[in-house]
Amino acid sequence: MHADDLRSIQAPLKERYRAEPQAALITLRAQGRIGEGVSCRIETGKALVTAGLHPATGGTGLAACSGDMLLQALVACAGVTLNAVATALGIELRDATLQAEGDLDFRGTLGLAKDVPVGFRAIRLQFTLDTDAPEEQLATLLRLTERYCVVYQTLAHPPALAVTRKAAQPERLTT
Repeated sequence: MHADDLRSIQAPLKERYRAEPQAALITLRAQGRIGEGVSCRIETGKALVTAGLHPATGGTGLAACSGDMLLQALVACAGVTLNAVATALGIELRDATLQAEGDLDFRGTLGLAKDVPVGFRAIRLQFTLDTDAPEEQLATLLRLTERYCVVYQTLAHPPALAVTRKAAQPERLTT
């Protein structure tokens, strides 16, 4: 895709969002259902993924680990954002690879040490770019990728979170 193609696709959206800011507010949803053993089946829109315990907490390794999925979401979002920003700036990327690593201490998750946090202690996102672009352009590319990557910004500036419980709906009998 060329920068002009991207601009022509996004121009009407930007115009609408400027005129109607409320139209830009979209609620994304994810849905899952508990599965066999200690697992949860997630509907991704493209496939069904079964998430389960990481082997460090007793899982078999056959189900996706939600921690891995978080890092994969970061890589996916950063990769799409990098590609869009490079396109918009006219930077030719012959290739680009992204890698996310996150450090976890499973003693927190397993409730073995109250002083150990549950969750990632640190996450690192690394880009390997094959391009002839000068360093100044690459610095801009990475700065804008960081700025516009939804998952990165959500992790860097956590939103307000709420947990609620909805009563289960009884199944209706049909006669």
